[in-house]
Amino acid sequence: MMANLDAFFFAVWAWLVSVQREIYGDIATMLRAFAATGDWSLLVAFVPWGVAFGAAHALTPGHSKMVLAMFVAGSGAGFASGLRTAGILASTHILMSVLIVLLGLPLASMALGEVGRAVFLETLSRSLLGLVGLWLLISALRSGNGDGHGHGRGVAFGVTAGLIPCPLTLLVMTFAVAHGVPEAGVAFAAMMLIGVGLVLAAVAGGAVLTRTGLGTIMGRLLPGLTLISRVALGLTGIALVVVAVLALLEKF
Repeated sequence: MMANLDAFFFAVWAWLVSVQREIYGDIATMLRAFAATGDWSLLVAFVPWGVAFGAAHALTPGHSKMVLAMFVAGSGAGFASGLRTAGILASTHILMSVLIVLLGLPLASMALGEVGRAVFLETLSRSLLGLVGLWLLISALRSGNGDGHGHGRGVAFGVTAGLIPCPLTLLVMTFAVAHGVPEAGVAFAAMMLIGVGLVLAAVAGGAVLTRTGLGTIMGRLLPGLTLISRVALGLTGIALVVVAVLALLEKF
């Protein structure tokens, strides 16, 4: 049974990778054509493919989907807060790539230790994620679920988890700049953002639904959920710290 399940997920992952490879080839062709003609209708016609490219990319491993689900479920965020956090994460993830290429940040030369990776930013992101985890743990110990600070926690988490730049956006932006059409790269990054944002929004929404369902069940079994909320918040903080530490240990 497990072997069949593993084979299924591997097949899905391989299919997503092949879709990304095919669309990237079409992107290169489109950008060359745009560089030669300056015809914006080419970009407009490519919007659905750009969104699909972003969604397929976000469905592959990474993009902090697991920690996003953990944060939304454990912090007690509602749908609006969860979607806002997902949007901030996706926007930061894509924007970092755009800024690195457009501004030619000195950071890029020392941070891009491997093709498509920003090692320094990965380390910074995971370190800050650990601090967010500590923040959640302290909130759980001091003042319950800390609803009054939920917005600030969501923003902080979204920014720190999204600091790692999107490798495919980096590639597309670099290709566009090399062909003298950075505006086309930015337009495509916006398409990517929609696709990535939709996937992360689905993850956040699913986490809220799961937590709400479990909360309803527990509420019928126990007189109150205050203690459970505090425990969930604390466990989420601990989990984020553990994830951050493990990620940092892999680099040393």
